[in-house]
Amino acid sequence: MFRDIWLIFKRDMTLSLRNPAWVLIGIMQPLLYLFFFGPLMEKVVENTPGFPPGNSWAVLTPAIMVQTALFGTSFAGFGLLAEYRAGVTERFRVTPISRAALLLGKLLAASFQAIVQALLIIVVAFLVFPLDAPVTGVLMSLVIVALLAITLGSASYSVALLIKSETAFPALLNAVLMPLLLLSGILVPITTGLAPAWLYNLSRINPFSHVVDAERAAFRGDITMDALFTGCVALLVMAVLSLFWGVRTFQKENA
Repeated sequence: MFRDIWLIFKRDMTLSLRNPAWVLIGIMQPLLYLFFFGPLMEKVVENTPGFPPGNSWAVLTPAIMVQTALFGTSFAGFGLLAEYRAGVTERFRVTPISRAALLLGKLLAASFQAIVQALLIIVVAFLVFPLDAPVTGVLMSLVIVALLAITLGSASYSVALLIKSETAFPALLNAVLMPLLLLSGILVPITTGLAPAWLYNLSRINPFSHVVDAERAAFRGDITMDALFTGCVALLVMAVLSLFWGVRTFQKENA
């Protein structure tokens, strides 16, 4: 099982390293947010009540890390669709490799790439901007990013195998991701001091808003149970459900 996971992970990472442009493309948007949106956030945070504790970079940087994982791994299903069309999936069916290992190896590669991108964002924020975050908080934030990548990657692979359409897949993703993004408080925190009551209550239904809150809490060094409990529980529940769905889908489609 572990050997199969490692082989799939190694295969997917080798394919990614052969075309590193996609890693650079994936990191460009968050870096643009840091350089062009971050300075605006400094003035907004200073003059607008209701923002979470911490300076603008402690508010923006962890949110951008979540956004990168949200969009980067949600589109991982495109790669699986390409393999499906090329007959790679068919060839895997005649091998003794575990179907669960096939999914877990891909998810391990996706989460590793998400962590690398998150680390690049953190390094740039530390070197260029006045970001101040404790080491324990940064490590905790990377764990959250890895779990988020596994959750979204598993869901993305499952949806891709179910619909098997390169045309319908992006349309479905955009329809789902846009409200998740807007109601998560990634760009502007949705707090009681900033948002009207109906919008705040609606955002609380979105589990990703709690994940963003936990990520920001980790970055400001608040790793208490009160700060992290809701976000971590929401993320763990989503990860378990997504993995269960993904394993069942891979076993069914690759039987």
